Amino acid sequence: MVLFIALYNISSAQVTSSKFNKITVKEILQVSSYTYLFVDEGAENKWLAVPYFDAKIGGVYYYKGGMEMVNFESKELNKTFESVYFISAIYDNPFEEKKTTYKHATDADLKNDSQQKNEKLNLKLKPLEGGVSIAELFKNKNQYSGKKIKIKGQVTKFSMQVMRKNWIHLQDGTDYNNNFDLTLTSNAEVKVGDIIVLEGIVYLDKDFGYGYFYELIIENAILIK
Repeated sequence: MVLFIALYNISSAQVTSSKFNKITVKEILQVSSYTYLFVDEGAENKWLAVPYFDAKIGGVYYYKGGMEMVNFESKELNKTFESVYFISAIYDNPFEEKKTTYKHATDADLKNDSQQKNEKLNLKLKPLEGGVSIAELFKNKNQYSGKKIKIKGQVTKFSMQVMRKNWIHLQDGTDYNNNFDLTLTSNAEVKVGDIIVLEGIVYLDKDFGYGYFYELIIENAILIK
């Protein structure tokens, strides 16, 4: 497993103590890969950044270690943190680790999803009434940006629990300027070869960090059938 804090410039970070620290969450900022927490640590308030985590306002958690990043810019939030501590895990108590099902994204995970296209399949799927084809979506992507759409396709690739998301690739036989394979994130579990209908929100130029981004992606898609 590759800890995401290793991707940042260690020369600008200060390693903190390895003892457990008790925190109370005061504010939460969620982005695609991380959760930023403004916490009360007793003697001070500070920002923490952890891999995507379902935290609660007022929740009490524990952490240890971490690295401080000074003047850290989050592009997704369009915000620069004067100081933020990147940590690898959050615990429910100081004695037993919180059980998690996610894994940290590695370069290979992201490269497979964002830079490698699947082979185009010879498909002839019946159009979905009230839905959008992949060709139509890419052709008029600006029109669909930020909107919720339904899309039907055959699963060409499925990656489970990368950055606490399931990643689904769909094709429907349509193509616009060599864009025929669509990426979606979802909590749904599917199998390669399944023909499914999903509904989610369209995002353009989505940056997941590490230099990897998607020209077009559908996020938080719900499996309709």
